Amino acid sequence: MTKLRLGTYTEFQCPPGVDHTELFNDVIRCAEHSDQRGFNVFTTLEHPFFEKFAINCAPLPLYTKLAERTRNLRFRTLCHTLPLHNPMVLAGQIAQADILTGGRIEVGIGRGHGWLQEPANVPYEESLGRFHECIDIMIKGWSEERFSFDGKYYQCDNLSIVPRAIQKPHPPIYQVGTSAKTFTQAGERGWNVVLGAPTPDDIFIEPHRIYLEASAKAGNTPHVSFLKALYLDEDQARAERDAEEYAMKFIEYNVSPLKEMNRTEAVKERMRAGGFDFYAGDDFLRLGDVSYQDIVDLGIIYIGTPEKVANQLLTLYDKVPFEEFILVAHYGGIPAHKAMQTQELFIKEVLPLVEAGIAERRKAA
Repeated sequence: MTKLRLGTYTEFQCPPGVDHTELFNDVIRCAEHSDQRGFNVFTTLEHPFFEKFAINCAPLPLYTKLAERTRNLRFRTLCHTLPLHNPMVLAGQIAQADILTGGRIEVGIGRGHGWLQEPANVPYEESLGRFHECIDIMIKGWSEERFSFDGKYYQCDNLSIVPRAIQKPHPPIYQVGTSAKTFTQAGERGWNVVLGAPTPDDIFIEPHRIYLEASAKAGNTPHVSFLKALYLDEDQARAERDAEEYAMKFIEYNVSPLKEMNRTEAVKERMRAGGFDFYAGDDFLRLGDVSYQDIVDLGIIYIGTPEKVANQLLTLYDKVPFEEFILVAHYGGIPAHKAMQTQELFIKEVLPLVEAGIAERRKAA
């Protein structure tokens, strides 16, 4: 039987009026449940400033807490927004989290959402250069006893990053992003990638192809994770009825930062100059106008019985083969017990069907 690596992801979406402490406690309960049910990794984001979208501005302390309450889960940020950080400091913080979690940290990297740069006083045009320098510094700092770096944005001389991470030469790296260059770089450098967003699945066929080609050309082994929001129930009609409120909020909260931004033409031009074309355009903003029926029919969220969702996942696998599936079950104000219901049904009823289907496909290939 083919075994998928399994993860969960929470975006820490916070409906107005919800107590932040209560939301963190709900996420912790869901993470504990996922550990008990056999998931391999807990993933979340690093995201300040926009409450509806997310309230998790510092994931590393959360991982140290979860490590004390779980036995098997690994922990991955999707993603550390590198241009917002001092890489010499962040490298040490990640290494310390690796120690405190017993070597269970994985590192997701990216430039982050386009709406984070200006509130953090990072000019759009500096974002890409800062990203490249950040990851180069962090890898050198993890891999070398002492190192020097002379970049445009960051410089250091004979520096030592301490403490030293348990995992050698450093924790695994996962690339996220939206551009072709992102996935070409990941393939060339031997990094894993994470695909997935609240959009129709076909948008990821081309990035997946680019990543596989770049990996093959560089002689690297690719590893693809796919992230998808699900809502599971034994009854299809009940699933579609009960999920509507949370699905609509999930989409509303995803686009809310763009609506809060003052995206003048001058701002959009700066975004494009910095390579944030996705955020300067209006396609993602228009996602907020989709109907609930569109969400169901287009598969923006997979909603339904375990059998239906398993078939959707196998169709997804046919388009974008993946080694790891990351389940999004806690979003849009879903109560923790309903998120755990989806996690439970996924493990018990969806996963066996998906793994059997993948095994059949690989045997026939």
